[in-house]
Amino acid sequence: MNPAGESYRVCSRCVMDTTDPGISFDAEGVCNHCRYFENDVRRQLPSPEEAAERFQNIVADIKRSGVGREYDCLLGISGGVDSSYLAYLAWKHGLRTLLVHMDNGWDSELAIKNIENIVKTTGFDYYNHVVDWEEFKDLQLAYFRASVVDIEVVTDHAITAFVYRTAWKFGIKYILDGNNEVTEAIYPRRGWMFLTKSDLANLMAIHRKFGHVPLKTYPRLALYEIKFYRQLRDLRFMSLLNLVPYRLEDAMKVLEREFGWRYYGGKHWESAFTKFYQAYILPRKFNVDKRKVHLSNLICSGQITRQEALQKLKTDVYSPEQLREEYEYVVKKLGLTRDEFERIMALPVVPHEAYPTEATQLSYRLRAAFWGAAGEGALFARRNWWRLRRVWRRIASAGASNPKATVR
Repeated sequence: MNPAGESYRVCSRCVMDTTDPGISFDAEGVCNHCRYFENDVRRQLPSPEEAAERFQNIVADIKRSGVGREYDCLLGISGGVDSSYLAYLAWKHGLRTLLVHMDNGWDSELAIKNIENIVKTTGFDYYNHVVDWEEFKDLQLAYFRASVVDIEVVTDHAITAFVYRTAWKFGIKYILDGNNEVTEAIYPRRGWMFLTKSDLANLMAIHRKFGHVPLKTYPRLALYEIKFYRQLRDLRFMSLLNLVPYRLEDAMKVLEREFGWRYYGGKHWESAFTKFYQAYILPRKFNVDKRKVHLSNLICSGQITRQEALQKLKTDVYSPEQLREEYEYVVKKLGLTRDEFERIMALPVVPHEAYPTEATQLSYRLRAAFWGAAGEGALFARRNWWRLRRVWRRIASAGASNPKATVR
């Protein structure tokens, strides 16, 4: 591990360094993230032949599940590379896909245009949920004032809840998932993010303490509800990008050719807030540069060289003029003055776990136990419905022929 006080050190293979509090190095100077990718991720990925076969089998399963229904699958789309390429794959393989988007007020013009072009070309239905801006702004400000690192929980939690509830509403079993081992396999855990983004107790505790606006349109879902949804509806998330040759540059060329898609400069920068958060807030306040992990993933998957990554890290995301403009835009949109924002940036960092979580709240644990039991019961009933129907018919038949057997 990296002992406190150890001098700065960077991995000899990727660009992860000691700004990650959980990093460690072996005798060759290679970090634990690279070894994890080499020893675990790479070995778990299927061969090209196996991946192609599994992909076709999954597509066939998805189509069978949609028989008699309006849609085969659901895909959350942001206008970014991963979700846009998934939309392309679904379109090319004839999947009747419902595209969904959670509009939090921060979409860039490029992202909106990318989505519009994809919807127009594919002919897919598009369902957009617009969260009331005052609600979303208030919740974001609550996270700022809570001084926790993962402000993006506010967006990620809502997207997850919206996707689950929409799949339930339309009776969709399969959800296409943009997660992939090529660009997202390695990621620091401590100090860089909050792992349980769907922890509703934590979100509500932060909002109760620092927020003011009631959350009426903001989608919410507790961890126990997610488990219940998965069991009752048998929702399945499919990471199809792990089953195709997925190189970012090649994928972007396909998207440009097929949809007139345009790149926005960085991973998840299709959101104006995410770009400012990753490029300015995280490095300045939390000493976190997410470009390091994004580039390290590409190094490990052989898409760029370490030297190319180091060169990218030397380049500033914003020019001085662009930074001034983005700073003023974000601060003003949040309804803050420069002094108020600077006071927030100066607050000491607080771990998410300093606020109540579902694991520490008795009410959530009790509800989790109840819904877990209900989910198990629903799962048993769904898997054994034909046996239960046979038993019920026998009981009904016995009751009809023997009045004494009738339940009163």
